[in-house]
This record gives sequence, C-alpha cells and structure tokens, in this order.
Amino acid sequence: MTEDTDRHAMKMAKKKAARDKIMATKTDKKGLIIVHTGKGKGKSSAAFGMIFRCIAHDMKCGVVQFIKGGMSTGERDLILAKFNDICSFHTMGEGFTWETQDKTRDTEMAQAAWAKAKDLIRDESNKMVLLDEINIAIRYGYVDFNEVVEFLVNEKPEMTHVVLTGRNAKDELIEIADLVTEMELVKHPFRSGIKAQIGVEY
Repeated sequence: MTEDTDRHAMKMAKKKAARDKIMATKTDKKGLIIVHTGKGKGKSSAAFGMIFRCIAHDMKCGVVQFIKGGMSTGERDLILAKFNDICSFHTMGEGFTWETQDKTRDTEMAQAAWAKAKDLIRDESNKMVLLDEINIAIRYGYVDFNEVVEFLVNEKPEMTHVVLTGRNAKDELIEIADLVTEMELVKHPFRSGIKAQIGVEY
C-alpha cells in the first residue's frame, strides 16, 4: 500500500511540475469572445454560469436575450430580484420564431436587442455581456452577421468578455472567437415524451 501511495505521489508531483511550467508561460489577459453552440442542451445554462461567476466576483455584467420571450425563468427572476444593480438584464425577444410567426416583428425586436447589446458592450464597466440565442437571430437573418463580426473585432473593448449562444454558429464567428464549445446531443428526455421542466430547462 505504501509503495502505491509513494508511486502515486511521485506521479502527481511530476504532473504538477509540468503543469506549473506551462502555467508560468500564460501571463496575458484579454476580453474573450466566447461561443456556445451545437444541438445539445446547456448552451445558455453554461453561459449563465459565467454570468453568476461575474456577479459573485462583484463584476458588472449584462444579458440580452434575443429570442426567448417573457416566460419566467429561474436565472432571469433571480437576477432581476437580487442582482439587478450589478447585472443589466434585457429580454428583447417575444418567444421562439415558430410561436410568433411574424418575421417583421421578430426582426424589429432582434434589431432592438442588437442595439442594446452594442450599448452594453461599449460600456467598459461591463466585464461580461451575454448575447443569448443571438446565433438563432443571425440564422434567420434578423441581425446582420457581418455587422456582428465587424463590431466584435473592431469595437469590443479590449478587456470585455462577450458570450454568444445558440445553435449553428457560423464558421466566421468560430474563427474570430477565443473560446468555442459545441454541445453535443447524446440523449434528451424530450424524445421520450417528457416536457421541459422547471429547474432543468428554465
């Protein structure tokens, strides 16, 4: 048992030394462009995890929801009730596109959401801005994709993190991003006839 313990300790010491050597070279800091995409669940959930980290560190932040409508969600209700002073929250959509069935109205709302997003990003006091489901708005042509890319590349403050969520992120967005995660769908209860549930989906 002692031999195994000693061998494990030596192995971990080597790993730590190698890790410390790598970490010593990582000295730069910058505001990241972060993309959560893919067919799997968890894109917005993971993004809100980072928003709550910012809140916990007393870092000012903002959220713009491009598609989701006025439906009550746990994260929105909590932020509006408890953290509205540090996190600016804007639900600009009126629901999923198959529910509204009004492209003109959806486009107007998405354009207003994009204008609000730019204002929040330009405000350097915001350390992180979440653009929830913006990839859906881009996919349906509600927001001009080239304008989004140009703005992020040329106008985003150097130390501001911007998180963009939604399926089907375009290749050009992935190319300019610093951190990209694709959520892969393996299994989902919806396929078994189970509806969205409080505490899991909203």
